[in-house]
Amino acid sequence: MANQTRSVSSTSPTRRTRSEARGNRNRADRLTSRHADRNPRGGGPRRGRPHKSHRVLKWILALLGLVLVAGAATFAYLYLTTEIIPPEKQALAQKTTVYYADGTTPIGTYANQNREIIDCAVLPKYVGNAVVASENRTFYKDNGIDLKGISRALFNNVTKGTRQGGSTITQQYAERYYLGETTSYKGKLREAILSLKISRTEDKDTVLCNYLNTIYFGRGAYGIQAAAQNYFGKDAKDLTMPESAMLAGIIPAPASWDPAVNPKQAESRFRRVLAIMEEDHYISHQDRAGAQMPQTIKYMPQNVYQGPNGYLLRMVRNELSSGKKAPFTADDLDTGGYRIITTIQKDKQDLMFQVASPSTGNKHLPPTLQIGGLSVDPKTGAIISLYAGDDYLTHQLNNVDQATFQVGSTMKAYTLLGAIQDGVSLNTVFNGNSPRTFSSVGKSVANAGNVSYGYINLYSAFANSVNTVFMDLGEHVTSQKVAQVAHTAGITGKIDDTTTFDTLGVDALSVYDVTQGYATLANGGQRPKLHLVAQVKDTKDQELYTAAIQSDQVFNADQVALLQKAMTTTVQRGTASYARSLGRPIAGKTGTANDQTAISFIGFTPSLLTTFAVWNQGQDGGALKVPDRYHDDFYAVQLFTQYMKSALGNSPVERFPDAEDHGKIGGPEGNWGTGSRQRSPSTRNREYSYAPQQRSQRQNSEQGQSGSGSGSGSGEGAGGGSENDSGSDTGEGGNEGSTQGNSGAESSQQ
Repeated sequence: MANQTRSVSSTSPTRRTRSEARGNRNRADRLTSRHADRNPRGGGPRRGRPHKSHRVLKWILALLGLVLVAGAATFAYLYLTTEIIPPEKQALAQKTTVYYADGTTPIGTYANQNREIIDCAVLPKYVGNAVVASENRTFYKDNGIDLKGISRALFNNVTKGTRQGGSTITQQYAERYYLGETTSYKGKLREAILSLKISRTEDKDTVLCNYLNTIYFGRGAYGIQAAAQNYFGKDAKDLTMPESAMLAGIIPAPASWDPAVNPKQAESRFRRVLAIMEEDHYISHQDRAGAQMPQTIKYMPQNVYQGPNGYLLRMVRNELSSGKKAPFTADDLDTGGYRIITTIQKDKQDLMFQVASPSTGNKHLPPTLQIGGLSVDPKTGAIISLYAGDDYLTHQLNNVDQATFQVGSTMKAYTLLGAIQDGVSLNTVFNGNSPRTFSSVGKSVANAGNVSYGYINLYSAFANSVNTVFMDLGEHVTSQKVAQVAHTAGITGKIDDTTTFDTLGVDALSVYDVTQGYATLANGGQRPKLHLVAQVKDTKDQELYTAAIQSDQVFNADQVALLQKAMTTTVQRGTASYARSLGRPIAGKTGTANDQTAISFIGFTPSLLTTFAVWNQGQDGGALKVPDRYHDDFYAVQLFTQYMKSALGNSPVERFPDAEDHGKIGGPEGNWGTGSRQRSPSTRNREYSYAPQQRSQRQNSEQGQSGSGSGSGSGEGAGGGSENDSGSDTGEGGNEGSTQGNSGAESSQQ
């Protein structure tokens, strides 16, 4: 009961009433205060409005302050981070010159802009004064920025939607050569900052000289030196005062104000510059009065890639700037002012053009006949000369490293090397009759002219390019190994390793590719890297790049020496006997494409390898048969002989290394060819002499004997006529010459 009494007492009506009364008065006071703020007439003056206005003003001032601080910080950041690119990197970019191997005779130049940098100290004072008078009269007094010009440009940009900039020489220099014709507002800001920075770090004479060396004067000329040459045919140091004034006057619109285009406007600008020069005391009144509008020369624009040298320039560019590991970029070559020294020997290059070009001499070649030629030093891989075409601008498909032709029996060298690697003696005898059927292709194959050579050893088979023997040999070596040997030698093009026909050269490769492969065979099994750039130097003659002369030993040297011995039979008594007139040991191999659409010869001494390929290409790009007169006389061998006779000259006669045949007759299992037995002792190979022979290919062919008899079984080989690919089958599967299987099939008549 006591607890109940205390509980009732704590919530007595009297206390509750007092508390509620106090709460009501507080709510009334708050309501009165709120209504007084909303209605001054009912509750006194309104409070809080002046405080709100002050807050807005403070926010505006704070915002403006932040903008100013941010602007100052941005300007400071841009000023500090805006780099003045070294002039030699971009603003003073000049043309790169490519030279022959002598390092002094130019082949041509690379340049986005025709520009040659000169030392302004050699220029007469009036040259720079004329430009200052025309472009920026306050140049020597201003800080590099024309505020009025910037304001005017900004107004025009906003009201007219144009893109204009300031007009000081420093700004033009920054705009056109450091920033690449800036047009955006951000670019203009950087231009202004860069101009300020240039004016604070470089003296006026330096800025003016850089400007003179880089400004565009029209006629493709960047810089005062190129302009003097293109307008007046002289160096800038020899410019007269009137000539300087004329050039300065047309700077704002050189293409439109060129005297050859608009003589009236050009003279008006010329007179204006003279007037300012007199007013600013650069010249006297007498100088101005006596000045006459100068006469300009006729401008003949040139393309640096015109003519045969265009191919050289393009190949040099590709060698130095193509690929992930390229030592230079294309921009480097265009703007670096480098000296590129090639491996091309000018006398050999001129000789190559004289021999290969259809436009020289009284050749009367069919217009569809294409020729590719390449001569290299197999020991170093240096390209000595090449023929890729007459004019790059009219025939941009390079006949050396882009155009392809069916290589034919030049592939037989890789089949023979594969056999040597497998331990086969080259005295092994094979059936050289024609036609023969081969299970690996399920077709019959014929020799050229369906000539049967009887049972002959591999020396004779190689010399006369006997198809049936090499198809038989290819089945033992395997098509996969033939392709692998060719690729190891350096060929990068596709070789079909799924068919034994690869030994007959059914694939199309470039002159460059086949030459790379044979360079390894000529270099004792060491694979050199073909190249035509020896060195690159900068403007201070410091070496930036030197070609790495490296050769990897990819084949056994003794085995390659044996192959070389066999390859000399091609010239001594085989399909390239025309080249015997050189009077020295020559190794090589001829090749004929399917349906006689291409012929080629790759021949070499130990120090000089030369490839010539001839193919017939129709107007639609399709392959045509090489005309009989060029095919029967094997024109590629004639070109080779003509070139090598002059290229070798009276140089010492080089002989190939001695070779010993350690192979087994009949191959490792004794079942290659006729097996371990020989048909007769005469099938063994004998040493060859190198007595010159003057007979032509046609004479050899006419004196050869054709037929289906057993033929000579000796390693001497008989005759050595022209190689012919139009083998026809008279049995065992029909006409192989009409199938793809006989692509590249060839052999000379016995």
